Amino acid sequence: MGIGTAAGPAPSGRGDGTTAPALRAPSSPSGIEELYHHRRLSLVRLAVLLVDDVPTAEDVVQDAFTALFRRHGHRLGTLDDPEAYLRTSVVNGARSVLRRRRTVRAHTPEPERHAPAPEEDVLLHEDHREVLAALRTLTTRQREVLVLRYWSHLTEAEIAATLGLSRGTVKSTASRAIDALGRRLEGLR
Repeated sequence: MGIGTAAGPAPSGRGDGTTAPALRAPSSPSGIEELYHHRRLSLVRLAVLLVDDVPTAEDVVQDAFTALFRRHGHRLGTLDDPEAYLRTSVVNGARSVLRRRRTVRAHTPEPERHAPAPEEDVLLHEDHREVLAALRTLTTRQREVLVLRYWSHLTEAEIAATLGLSRGTVKSTASRAIDALGRRLEGLR
């Protein structure tokens, strides 16, 4: 059964005019399908903030769920925190995407810049565009720490576990990133 499919087969007729209850896949209530349906969108949003591209972010999240399914199948109970596993997988996938982009950019000429989609200006308020532009100027680690802290509302310990850093490094990186972001935004005013 695929990740994006229903939880089980359609009910079958009993022959007496009633329908048998739907059968669930052999998984716990917190199975991978349920986790996918409840957490995919927030993970895509997280990935978008890291890779700045919706289709790529969706691919990163799909790859994270695929890896989780390959390694653990329907046995999510063997993981202490499947959401933390997915979050770490998404951050690592975003890092891989960014590394590949840097490599490609280093070896190919700069393509022409296309104008942003018209709805982008309508959907984003001026202040939001400035903050997102300033966020893009930060280092990858600084951006990851701020996105996980303020977008995903993770604690320093959760960020440290997700990024494989110490809590002190998370704290100092966040402080430097906020200072840099503040200077950048102050320069725009």
